Amino acid sequence: MSDTSSQQLLHLVIGGELKDIGPCAPEFKDLTQVDFVGAFPSYDEAREAWKSAAQRTVDNAHMRYFVIHAHKMLDPSKKD
Repeated sequence: MSDTSSQQLLHLVIGGELKDIGPCAPEFKDLTQVDFVGAFPSYDEAREAWKSAAQRTVDNAHMRYFVIHAHKMLDPSKKD
């Protein structure tokens, strides 16, 4: 198993207003209005940014934020 401390990880935090809040895959209402919160090297940093962004929009029931593990898309063999 490889040493995870030497791996470069990439976590993206994005959010936006969803068309429908249901069990199906999320679909943004307007992709031009997607909020890019940032890119983070660790899940802990990304989670903190996600929590902060979600807290700012707590009054909008259709607004959702997500942590995307981009490193898994770039190289599926990498682990968190």
